[in-house]
Amino acid sequence: MLTVPGVAEITPSLSARLNRKCFCITLDRAELRAALDHEAGDAGFCEAFMASRPHLFSNVPVFLAASALDEMQRIVVAIEATAKLPAYRETVLSWAPEIAQRDFGPVGALMGYDFHLDDQDPKLIEVNTNAGGAFLNALLARAQKACCSEVDQALIGARDDHFETSVIAMFENEWRRQRGAGSPRTIAIVDDQPREQYLYPEFVLARQLFLKHGVEAMIGDASELKYDGGRLRLGGQQIDLVYNRLVDFTLDRPEHAALRAAYQDGAVVLTPNPHNHALLASKRNLTLLSDPAALEAFGLPPDMRSRLAGIPRTTLVTPDNSDAAWQSRKDMFFKPLSGHGSKAVYRGDKVTKGMWAEIARGGYVAQAFAAPGQRMIEIDGALSPRKMDVRLYTYDGKVLLAAARLYQGQTTNFRTPGGGFAPVLVI
Repeated sequence: MLTVPGVAEITPSLSARLNRKCFCITLDRAELRAALDHEAGDAGFCEAFMASRPHLFSNVPVFLAASALDEMQRIVVAIEATAKLPAYRETVLSWAPEIAQRDFGPVGALMGYDFHLDDQDPKLIEVNTNAGGAFLNALLARAQKACCSEVDQALIGARDDHFETSVIAMFENEWRRQRGAGSPRTIAIVDDQPREQYLYPEFVLARQLFLKHGVEAMIGDASELKYDGGRLRLGGQQIDLVYNRLVDFTLDRPEHAALRAAYQDGAVVLTPNPHNHALLASKRNLTLLSDPAALEAFGLPPDMRSRLAGIPRTTLVTPDNSDAAWQSRKDMFFKPLSGHGSKAVYRGDKVTKGMWAEIARGGYVAQAFAAPGQRMIEIDGALSPRKMDVRLYTYDGKVLLAAARLYQGQTTNFRTPGGGFAPVLVI
């Protein structure tokens, strides 16, 4: 997250004008390649893994008004305050699975809060417990070159080690929240077939960061974990803490049985975990967080309730209300309760009868449409618009990093020329 000093008095509309009219290429790709190789400890790392990901990084930054960032942070704080209210917790845990009921202590490493920003106030569209991209975006911010003196000043803040030190402190704190003292000796970064994941390069960056700070770390497939004798192991090595990148949020799949058993026994610190997801990231929770009457009944103070006006009204689709939902579909986005990564997400004005038959059966929420922001870019001498959203990576309600994603189509996809992750310049 970058801030241009001395321009706090500039109106928010300046950011929109810059996003429409500034076409400077600030990404130094040669520096980024060198930095990726260096951080990964492998001279061929970038060539091996980034060649197949040509649209992972955009060449341009995204401009964000300081007032918009402040509003986004206020929404994050209000959501996490709501998640601490006994009545709210009781309600959301009532529809959560058994594995999510117990609180082992961790609050969830690297939460992700995704926002759309048009010409009005920021709108929170989703909360994620295993938000990807933070390690890559931290490196991306350091590989920018100045296009003017103001950006040059802003880039100074991107080249410090704030993110790195915050990440190490975060994982140590997650450990202490469950274990009480000390630090984890061995961390496993776990996903399904991790080398096949699109964001695998950041798993490597995370592992190297842990190693740099004296913590043994490895990347592993969840199916290769073994649990016996009260110990979770990967390749024979005992694992103290798992940095969880799985999208099986309840660890129900058979290949995750060892991790599930170790987690339920408290034999490993798992972050983020099913309890974190149930409290903060279940899409059904948005039906409460966007309902002022429910928030008041939970005992959320008026100032916090006003902040959550930034969440588009969200309702649960059921067979009983599906006819009404169909009539208002053009103003809605439909998202599956068990979905992730924009899969099976439908924009209402593009829903076919076949899609609707699936949605009407239930298991979806309908969220009032919030238009994404827009960033104009230049490709081969021609101007072209890209949609954009902004993600805040947070821990315990505090922002660690802000990054943007540029894309075309219905949702973010990292397949758009000129698109991908982009650094955020706060003005």
